[in-house]
Formats: sequence, structure tokens, C-alpha cells
Amino acid sequence: MTARANDKLTNRERLIYLTATGLVLAVMVFSIINFIFNDHFPFPNGPEGAFVHLGFPGYFKVELTVAKILGVLALVIPTVPLKVKEFAYFGFAITLVSASIAHFGRGDASLSVLFVMDPLVFLGLLTVSYVYFEKSHSLVETKAS
Repeated sequence: MTARANDKLTNRERLIYLTATGLVLAVMVFSIINFIFNDHFPFPNGPEGAFVHLGFPGYFKVELTVAKILGVLALVIPTVPLKVKEFAYFGFAITLVSASIAHFGRGDASLSVLFVMDPLVFLGLLTVSYVYFEKSHSLVETKAS
């Protein structure tokens, strides 16, 4: 008999995990919607697309959007294997660090430091989510042994 992972966290830990995960997923869904429907820099009505502004080729927007959709689904669907969920966490971490570096490299901090700091704040939330994700699943594995 396998216990559900979240049942092994305390109520406080579960709330922290769900809140951090929910905020990160909300940001990813927001960015997916923004990439598809309103790709302007500076947001929301800038003269150029954000990917053009950052110097990325057009196809990269499609790849990143698809990867984010798959990552969100991996973290939301409970039956997705744990290794796939770990890849989603890793992919989101790379995305957030890269976003911060790209905006810093283009000098966007002179417009607003938030362009550089926002991704790092959400990287912190992603880290919190991952720590509790790992803790919940290590407790299940320990209990099953």
C-alpha cells in the first residue's frame, strides 16, 4: 500500500508546498498566455516582441511556450512519474535564471530592476516548492521501505 505523498507532510509544510507551487505555476501559466497573446516589451504595449528585444530567434518562443505547458502539466497531473516532475522543476529553474540573465544583459534593469529580480524571486519560490516536493516523496519512500 502506497501512501499519498502530501499526506506525509505536516499541515504547515503542505500549505507552504501548495502555496509555493501554486504561485510558480500561476507565473508559468501567465507567461504562456502572455507569450501567445501579448508578446510586447516593455509589457504590455511596447514597440517590439519580448523575444525580439532579448535577441532570441522567433522559434525559441514556440519551444519555450511548449516546454512551459508540458512542465505545468507535469507538476499538476498527479500520475506523472517523479523523474518527469524533477525534469519540470529543473527546466523551470533554467528558464528563470536565463530570464534574469537575458534581461540583465539587455540592460532592462535600467527600465526597472524588477525585470531582473522577478525571475529570481520566483526561482526562490520554485526552490521552496522543490524542497517540500522532495521531502514529501522521500518520506513516502522511507515509509515504504
